[in-house]
Amino acid sequence: QVQLVESGGGLVQAGGSLRLSCAASGRTSSTYAMGWFRQAPGKEREFVAGIKAGINGSGRSTMYADYVKGRFTISRDNAKNTIYLQMNSLKPEDTAVYYCAARNDITIAPLWRLYGYWGQGTQVTVSS
Repeated sequence: QVQLVESGGGLVQAGGSLRLSCAASGRTSSTYAMGWFRQAPGKEREFVAGIKAGINGSGRSTMYADYVKGRFTISRDNAKNTIYLQMNSLKPEDTAVYYCAARNDITIAPLWRLYGYWGQGTQVTVSS
């Protein structure tokens, strides 16, 4: 199965930026759509951004939650089997544990229950 290793979380002031990385291993990982989710204490895990598999196919290439659109950017380096989440203009409301996820389908889905592989999570804290 696929293994996901995340990095890049930390403490940042409001208005600052962070870039999260997620390295995927596994012989079939390049055919999996991947995404980022986040979960704050007492809250449901929520979709942040997704990107399709690095192969030709139907469907949108990226997808974003409304509350991050224009501030966050998801990208994929297929040669390195790595996805990134560039987070700009961070707000205290963005504070959460951020998880990288993958699913054995080339298309993006915004529901966390449709993703079968997960990273360990990385804490992002945005101070006022």
